[in-house]
Amino acid sequence: MPDAAAPRRGTVLGFDFGARRIGVATGEMETARAHALTVIDGADQAVRFAEIARLVKDWRPVRLVVGLPLALSGESHDMTRRAQRFARQLSGRHGLPVDMVDERLTSVEAESLMRADRVPRERRAASVDALAAQLLLQDYLDRQVTRVS
Repeated sequence: MPDAAAPRRGTVLGFDFGARRIGVATGEMETARAHALTVIDGADQAVRFAEIARLVKDWRPVRLVVGLPLALSGESHDMTRRAQRFARQLSGRHGLPVDMVDERLTSVEAESLMRADRVPRERRAASVDALAAQLLLQDYLDRQVTRVS
């Protein structure tokens, strides 16, 4: 859910949280455009958070957005709770506001878009999470524009 107090300017980093990989996207509040950035691979928490700290330092975001994985019915499950915990950890570590966005089917849509673009399977596996992060961040930015208009 977009925050009514969200700034209208600045960089936003979006995260598609996963147990093995975290897709990352960047976007700008002013242009309301999101772009896939990278994938943080591996399950080691220290490595993941070190890479995120580097991205936060480099991009200097005003806000972070984390995808909220829900069942198609809208119900919570184990990954929902893990993503919520990840969002709280981001907020605590970086002192930035964190919004969560319903991410149902973003990974499916990302995979479908990459297949339609004939991206080879090996490249799809390495970048589908970054594209999913882009899609969820774009949804967030679109909702911010709608709220301001």
